[in-house]
Amino acid sequence: MIIPRYWSEARLQHRDRKRQVTVRRFGWSDISEADAQAHAQSRVREAFDRILAGENLARYERRVAYNGADGVPIREEIVDRDGETVITRNAYGALCLNTPDVLFADIDFERPVGLRSILLAGLLVALTVAATMQGLLHWRPVPAAIIAVFAALTFSGALAKKLDGAFIAIRGGAEQIARRRIRAFLREKPEWRLRIYRTPAGLRLLAVHRRFDPNDPQVDACFGAWGVDALYARMCRHQQCFRARVSPKPWRIGMQRLRPPYSAAWRPEHAEMSSRRDWIERYEHQARDYASCRYVETLGEGKTDPQIEILQRWHDELCQAEQSLPLA
Repeated sequence: MIIPRYWSEARLQHRDRKRQVTVRRFGWSDISEADAQAHAQSRVREAFDRILAGENLARYERRVAYNGADGVPIREEIVDRDGETVITRNAYGALCLNTPDVLFADIDFERPVGLRSILLAGLLVALTVAATMQGLLHWRPVPAAIIAVFAALTFSGALAKKLDGAFIAIRGGAEQIARRRIRAFLREKPEWRLRIYRTPAGLRLLAVHRRFDPNDPQVDACFGAWGVDALYARMCRHQQCFRARVSPKPWRIGMQRLRPPYSAAWRPEHAEMSSRRDWIERYEHQARDYASCRYVETLGEGKTDPQIEILQRWHDELCQAEQSLPLA
């Protein structure tokens, strides 16, 4: 897990009669800004030479605070640290817990519409329109089929969403589906022990029986079995860490999101900006009345690792997971 203290960005440009090439790369360091700048210069020089040699590389790295899923280290303010566990403030102002080997996973109930629903909705729209064109309006088959296909492409999305919702409701709802998947997984893994939390968007799982390397095949297996977001799974592999938001999203507690510094790279002095300090003070005051997740139950027959239990208690305290507060 890499969460650097210092960041910088370097740029190289090449121009000739045929083209102009501009390449930007980040650099980072825990030593100093100068060391981060030297790292940026080294990275941009390597990328620049490879691009000029004809290699198909991205010319820019995205100017966002959290590049975790794309392989660039997490570029956020470090707020607190306990050993290898780091609390950062993300781009919109919420606190996030980052750990190299304690498995967290969030399951969101709002998911993309399933392929089955999309195909069924398209078929229903196409058949209905084709039957109407031919049966009532007496269109010829070919024009009717063309109109039916166009209608299916245009209107099947909304119908597919309703069908998907109906399929989920028939199976007991998104939460019950997720719980059944978790219990089915644990029946095959009696040595596991999971703490289950309710979040505003779904469930959070915390494995407390042992530590995990993010590259462990069991991590991929459980993520797949639980239906964990693919972007989060990719972040875990690239960043060699697990991550959990431990304070409310600002817009859920009546605040605008934090406006990040106008800079491609986080610097420690940004923490001293008066506008940022004022926003954090207001945010912390309002966040006291909300929980980021709520503890529900513990599943599995495994024993809790005492060291993980220490982190779990910190997580629960930050999230106010044991309090009867609105979720945000």
